[in-house]
Amino acid sequence: MKKIVLSIVASLLVGYYSFSQELTPYIKVGDVNETINNVSDKVESVLRNNNFTVLGSYNPSGKSTLKVIAFTRNDLKNKTAQIIDRGALGAVFKVGLVQSDGKVTISYTNPDYILRAYLMDNYTTFSSTFKKFSEDLKSTLSSLGNEFSPFGGTVKADKLRKYHYKIGMPYFTDPIELNEFNSFEEGLNTIEANLKAKKGNTVMVYKLVYPDKKIAVFGVGLLNSEEGEPNFLHKIGETHAAALPYEIILQGNEATMLHGRYRIALHWPDLTMGRFMKIMSTPGNIKDALKALCK
Repeated sequence: MKKIVLSIVASLLVGYYSFSQELTPYIKVGDVNETINNVSDKVESVLRNNNFTVLGSYNPSGKSTLKVIAFTRNDLKNKTAQIIDRGALGAVFKVGLVQSDGKVTISYTNPDYILRAYLMDNYTTFSSTFKKFSEDLKSTLSSLGNEFSPFGGTVKADKLRKYHYKIGMPYFTDPIELNEFNSFEEGLNTIEANLKAKKGNTVMVYKLVYPDKKIAVFGVGLLNSEEGEPNFLHKIGETHAAALPYEIILQGNEATMLHGRYRIALHWPDLTMGRFMKIMSTPGNIKDALKALCK
C-alpha cells in the first residue's frame, strides 16, 4: 500500500511540474566561429541527413547577418494537420542564425512552447509524437553546439493554450480573415502568383500544401523597408529571428493569419508595453501586406 501511495504522489508531482513549468519560445544551440553561410549549409545538411525536410530559408529584414531556415518532418506535419483549427501552423519550425562580433549564434523555436500555444487542448492528443520530434531535433542539432539553453522570455506551460499578452488582447482563436475565395484552388493560385511577383516587397520563404485536406501554409518574408521587418524587427529583438517568417494559412476557401498582437507577443513574451508601443502600427501593417497577397 505504501508503494502505491508513493507512486500516486510521484505521478501527481510530475504532472504538476509539467503543468506549471515555465517555457521559453527559443532554445540556443550555441555559438560558432564561422560565416553565416557556412553555418546555414551545415544546419540544412544535418537536418536533411536526419529525416527532416527543409522547406526554405531567407534573410529577415534583408540582412546578411540574419538567416532563418524553415523545416518540418512527416510525423509532425501529418499530426498537426489533423487538428482543424489551424493546426497546420504548428507543422513548421525554424532555426535562426544571428551573426555578431565574428560569431554566429544558432537557435530554434521551442516545439513544446509553440505546439502548446497553437494546438491548445489538442496538444495532449499527440504529445508523444511532439516529444519525440523535440528530442530528435535536439539530438540532430547537437553536432553544431551543446548549449541548449532556453531564452526569449517565459510563459507557464498551462497558460500557453490560452495565451494572450494583456487583458483585451487577442488570442489564437481570434484570427484575421484575409480573403474568402471561390475555391481552395483559386486561393492557392492567387497567393502563389502574388508571392511570385513579390507583391508589396514580400518573399515566399516556404510553402507547405496538403492537397487532400485543402490546406496550405505560406511563410512570408516582409521586406518592405517602411512597414515590414526592416522597420520593426530591430526594435523588438533580432535575437528572436526564428520567429519569422509570418504565415498565411489557407483552409478550404478561407485565408487567415494570426493577429499580430497575438503572434508577436507570443514570440516576444518578454516585451515591455513600452517596447510594444514602439511597433504599434506593425500588426496593422502586417495585416495589410498579407491581405494584399490574397487579392
